[in-house]
Amino acid sequence: MEIAVLNTSGTETGKKVKLSETVFGVEPNDHAIYLDVKQYLANQRTGTHKAKEKSEVSGSTKKLHKQKGTGGARKGSIKSGTMVGGARIHGPRPRDYSFKLNKKLKQLARKSALTYKAKENNITVLESFNIDGPKTKQYLSILNNLKLNTEKTLLVIPDYNDNIYRSSRNLPKAKVMTAKDLNTYEILAANRLILVDSSVSVIEEILNSAK
Repeated sequence: MEIAVLNTSGTETGKKVKLSETVFGVEPNDHAIYLDVKQYLANQRTGTHKAKEKSEVSGSTKKLHKQKGTGGARKGSIKSGTMVGGARIHGPRPRDYSFKLNKKLKQLARKSALTYKAKENNITVLESFNIDGPKTKQYLSILNNLKLNTEKTLLVIPDYNDNIYRSSRNLPKAKVMTAKDLNTYEILAANRLILVDSSVSVIEEILNSAK
């Protein structure tokens, strides 16, 4: 699959980039996508939620009344979970929600997501560019030239560029990340994937890596 390379003015440069069939033309695996997205979202959870249990609630441990003969239910102490102001029974505890996935499965998930974008013609290839300092207006003008200013976009660059990143971070629908950080969730979350031409080879090298 070949895609014309555009410049920041939105016009074709005359060059074309060939997208590898081993990355952008695989048989999509929806279950692999599901697992990779599930792992990504699980890893975002801090797991710091905590409720006080019986030993942690302040209050007297004195038995409220004798065990039998009152006609009411037996009560241990005011700290009991059945009492108002008492402890939380089986409350949440801090935990780690992350889990591991096989590397090949994660690669398959990313390939599947990229294949869907390619099939839907939602990939734009942009020639390498730079921005002189963090200038949101300049980055927005590039999106305007590409007619993507109203869409949710993900720009993939080969290496980290602080000026490009800082120029885009105030735009709610624009996101920038490096090729090595590309993940299934972000690919699918974007309406349009913008690949800098030099990032295509980096993506293909990472996803075709056997190690």
